[in-house]
Amino acid sequence: MAKLAFLGLGVMGYPMAGHLAAAGHEVCVYNRTAAKAEAWAKEHGGRHAATPREAAEGADFVMACVGNDDDLRSVCLGADGAFAGMAAGAVFVDHTTVSSKVTAELYAEAKAAGLNFVDAPVSGGQAGAEKGQLSIMCGGDEAAYAAAEPVMQVYAKLCRRIGESGAGQMTKMCNQIAIAGLVQGLAEALHFAEKAGLDGRAVVEVISQGAAGSWQMSNRYETMIDDKWNHGFAVDWMRKDLGICLSTADETGASLPVTALVDQFYKDVQKMGGGRWDTSSLFARLRKLG
Repeated sequence: MAKLAFLGLGVMGYPMAGHLAAAGHEVCVYNRTAAKAEAWAKEHGGRHAATPREAAEGADFVMACVGNDDDLRSVCLGADGAFAGMAAGAVFVDHTTVSSKVTAELYAEAKAAGLNFVDAPVSGGQAGAEKGQLSIMCGGDEAAYAAAEPVMQVYAKLCRRIGESGAGQMTKMCNQIAIAGLVQGLAEALHFAEKAGLDGRAVVEVISQGAAGSWQMSNRYETMIDDKWNHGFAVDWMRKDLGICLSTADETGASLPVTALVDQFYKDVQKMGGGRWDTSSLFARLRKLG
């Protein structure tokens, strides 16, 4: 069993840290809102710390799942950052979806301090985190990944090193690009069925068994039809991720016309007041358009 720190106790981090504690690891947590860390410690029997540095002191592994590039920098760097508290050879595992730019920056900072850094964004949403069934895509040095993999397996159904530092974040971008197109396609299919006077549930029952089938179709079509938008990853966060994808595409020369279009559709959803709705709310936009 390892000594661990977990930084960030949102809808993903809270259950992920809980799985680590349940597996027998010694876990100290940090959260920007201290009350959340206190509640976690009370529920799971671990410790909570006032700063990332304090949480990371003496830890073999420090896991983070925060909001964006700036949030990640804030928990890693500075006098109260985790890097300042970590011992040489310890491994920092970043589960946040961030830009490859900040990943490169923090990988270099960690190396200079004698630390290891693995970028390890996740897919599977809140349900996957709660069930310990996340897909984890990783980048970083082979030895650092090999050391961290058994720890990550506690909340993973699949954990794989894709390549060197940054490869995990690049793979997560591929994930979000694919999801954007899938959700829009499903939304349009349901919209078409509705306008044609068809029973959407009957339609999906048939087409989901063929080439049109997908995770999104199996798990989201009923809530979409029922006009319920509180079942997963929020539109605000998806736009943050798609912004990273589009910015990186400009740098690499990749062409992402569908992703760019769907990003604008999500902007429309935000204007409708749906920033906290889940990503399947693209269907709500189509319904509004009539």
